[in-house]
Amino acid sequence: MITSLINEDLICLNLKATSKEDVFAEMIELLHAQGRVNDKAQFLADIHAREELGNTGFEDGVALPHAKSAAVIEPAVAIGISREGIEYGAEDGLPSKLFFMIASPDGGANHHIEVLAELSSKLIEDGFIESFMKAETAKDALALLLEKKEELETPEANKGLLIGVTGCPAGVAHTYLAAEALEKGAAELGFEMKVETNGSIGVKNSPTAEEIARAEAIIVSCDKQVDMTRFAGKRLIKTGVKAPIKDAKGLINQALEAPAYVASADDKASESSESKASQARSDLYRYLMNGVSHMIPFVVTGGLLIALALAIGGQPTEAGMAIPAGSMWNKVLDVGVVAFTLMIPILAGYIAYAIADRPGLAPGLIGGWIANNGSFYGAEAGTGFIGAIVAGLLVGYFVKWVATRNYHKFIQPLVPIMIAPITGSLFIAGLFIFVIGAPIAGLMEGLNTMLTNMSTGNVVLLGIVLGGMAGFDMGGPFNKVAFLFSVGMIASGQTQFMGAMACAIPVAPLGMALATVIGRKFSIFEQSEIEAGKASGAMGLVGISEGAIPFAAQDPMSVIPANVIGSMVAAVMAFSFGITNSVAHGGPVVALLGAMNKPVLALACMAVGAVVTALVAVSLKKMRQAKAQNEVATA
Repeated sequence: MITSLINEDLICLNLKATSKEDVFAEMIELLHAQGRVNDKAQFLADIHAREELGNTGFEDGVALPHAKSAAVIEPAVAIGISREGIEYGAEDGLPSKLFFMIASPDGGANHHIEVLAELSSKLIEDGFIESFMKAETAKDALALLLEKKEELETPEANKGLLIGVTGCPAGVAHTYLAAEALEKGAAELGFEMKVETNGSIGVKNSPTAEEIARAEAIIVSCDKQVDMTRFAGKRLIKTGVKAPIKDAKGLINQALEAPAYVASADDKASESSESKASQARSDLYRYLMNGVSHMIPFVVTGGLLIALALAIGGQPTEAGMAIPAGSMWNKVLDVGVVAFTLMIPILAGYIAYAIADRPGLAPGLIGGWIANNGSFYGAEAGTGFIGAIVAGLLVGYFVKWVATRNYHKFIQPLVPIMIAPITGSLFIAGLFIFVIGAPIAGLMEGLNTMLTNMSTGNVVLLGIVLGGMAGFDMGGPFNKVAFLFSVGMIASGQTQFMGAMACAIPVAPLGMALATVIGRKFSIFEQSEIEAGKASGAMGLVGISEGAIPFAAQDPMSVIPANVIGSMVAAVMAFSFGITNSVAHGGPVVALLGAMNKPVLALACMAVGAVVTALVAVSLKKMRQAKAQNEVATA
């Protein structure tokens, strides 16, 4: 594998970099110059995303930055040496000098894992790192890397079988270095060794019950949860993943003298359930983030173009904010609407893509479009981002199931390009049109009836309901029902409902924009969220509630309650102050253009609601962050 991914032009023996960031930039430049990467900024972002999962610097001055990225055209490995050393954040506290940057295409094979496994055998060779650092030319360095060491005579593996289990939290470098070290140590001691790796591509090479039964000892060098009860009655030693890398033979000797492992009756249930639950949560988060990260450019582009067009070219009319037909700003608005229209399908499509790879993309996009278009199932509005998440997950798992069936060799090539996409598309279309659609249409009708019945009741209660619906799904059925109800009341001369709705609409995007500012000092938002917060604020100013969707999709348990509470506060205040609005639109821009009777009070309602949303969101995110850290600490 290494031979096909590296050449002399991808080796730099004297990096000029003086910081970790400079190392990334200089090595990405090597990959770009060789035509292996077509978007340096995107690949750098993906490298940073991987570093957030765990630092890729480890002992002996070696660092292995790597990423799967859509920016990678062809898999490759770039190698760099810093003679002075770089502060990389390695766990041993020493500077890193030897860097292997592994670029693997997104959606392709797990090249980075295969390469890491192969590099492991070189990195633990006695004297390899020292020799590599002394290489004078790229040709010499490549020769060292590709050199096949003569197999030293090792004792015949007749002393029995040993079983190892390795795994690190990130599931990459240490997992395979530890496995390689155990295999090498066992061979030198005359034992046969089988190592189960709990890496980022799943559990591989698990021992069978028969192999466990005849094993002389078990070495569990793993920083992750594993099923221990299968080893009951065997000599066993449990350590961290780094222990074999430092002294594999010593560890094996300790295991051979260790007492038999005794497992409690509920060990397997608790460990396996915790492990599966943790893995499920991790996978679900990764799938959602793939959809959100691809959706954000559409949200930002569409939102800012619409905001710009409305702010400069918009005029308040009875039908809402309007831009004169044929004007330049009308064309800008049209472009923004295209981006906004694609936003929800993109979210669903790339959630499905993360689960089922390319076969899931087309049906995911189709499912997202249908979910967001109520006309397919007789509803006045689509399901919004919540429906897109549901569609993406359902399509992804369904297509993954279809694609992994056993097919005849003549049919197999058609599965990813025809069978899986078509069946996935029909599956999600049928599900929304014939199963999910009717309840959604019924829900919208029921909500509208409820609001009509409440319209003559207590304004505080009505404000709570109307505001809560406005902030719940940002363009989904709840939001749309509240908006359409308020618009309908304008025709009957009751403009106070649209006044409350106009104050509630911008609270979610403005609140989340403010939350990203407050949350910087607490490190509770990712960099992509902070950037999205700026666009969200601009969208909130012109009454585009969808600006908060990326935040709600990424962390619904924190963001949706915050949006609902803040929107409720704004709506209740608006009703209490008697604020009215004569146009079918909301946000500060409506108040500033004179469509609201008390613009200063209206702006105050929006501001208070946004502050409440920001404070609640930050508090909930901090609580969830603290809980997650406690779980990790006690695991």
